[in-house]
Amino acid sequence: MRALTFIVGTGRSGSTALSGILNAHPDVLSLNELLSSVQSRGFPEGLLGGAEFWRLLADPNPLFERMILNGVPMPEFVYTRRPGRFATETTGIPALSLMVLPHLTEDPDGLFDELEKQVCAWPERTAAGHYEALFDLLCEKFGRTAVVERSGFSLERVPLLRRSFPQARFVHLFRDGPDCALSMSRHTGYRLIFLLREILARTGAERVEDLTEEQVRSLPPELSPLLTERFNAALVLDRDLPAAGFAALWSELVVRGVARLEDVPAPMRTTLSYEDLLGDPRRELTRLAGFIGVEPLPRWLDTGTARLDGGRRGASRRLPAAELEALREGCALGERALTCAQGW
Repeated sequence: MRALTFIVGTGRSGSTALSGILNAHPDVLSLNELLSSVQSRGFPEGLLGGAEFWRLLADPNPLFERMILNGVPMPEFVYTRRPGRFATETTGIPALSLMVLPHLTEDPDGLFDELEKQVCAWPERTAAGHYEALFDLLCEKFGRTAVVERSGFSLERVPLLRRSFPQARFVHLFRDGPDCALSMSRHTGYRLIFLLREILARTGAERVEDLTEEQVRSLPPELSPLLTERFNAALVLDRDLPAAGFAALWSELVVRGVARLEDVPAPMRTTLSYEDLLGDPRRELTRLAGFIGVEPLPRWLDTGTARLDGGRRGASRRLPAAELEALREGCALGERALTCAQGW
């Protein structure tokens, strides 16, 4: 199998920019939000035929479709900004087309059709075996030698990825806690995650899919519509959500994520601080290239340096003192976990 690396993190840590930088390297197949696109349905047990595997990639992501339909799309949805023949209101947008394929080509519909013809003819394999074959196919098409998948909100998937791809390497990309939490509080996707978590906390359910009709009826009117097919975008965009709550979410994700990454053998994991990347991009990109198994080409380092915006550092420090202090308190557990992880 080709060298495979997963960049994992909480999201809102510069990972989208990093995907673009990696995509500019002539030897890297940069898979942008593949795991987010297929979510948990992407790794079923047992053997799958090629046509079954293709459906995992081609069927629209229900949550993302609802977000688009209700006017709360995420900025990461590349296809909706350069629309082709697929649309949520008519055909549905294939999961692979929303963020993955437009990152690789200016003709995502053409690549979709090309992949469909080949993948549907594949023999039975495990899901992981199909993904490896897909990576090989895309590397051959684009002339790449190393595969890097990057999805936001991905720390939770580390155990699954370890089981599925035992030889894969992991990069934990992280950002200053208060800055990351503040960015989450302003992002459509994380605002919806925050509200869905509130629904689970109020009802005691473990998953939204497990909610009973009685539990849904018990919810207040600003929450229950979020579980329906159509809802008012203002319920997500305009509601006053405390930034400190996102700080607690960030800490929870980081603490659990660091614990999961500790089970990865030391030579197969590393960390990457967004602040370090902004502060000395050539050094950090050189180190990252070495870890994923490609050369730190001078022109690529120039491109990567030019794409990074140092002005994104320290956004939380411009908040009023009381708000900043609340963010710091909420992020304290996560910051301590990151400090311990630096011993890696």
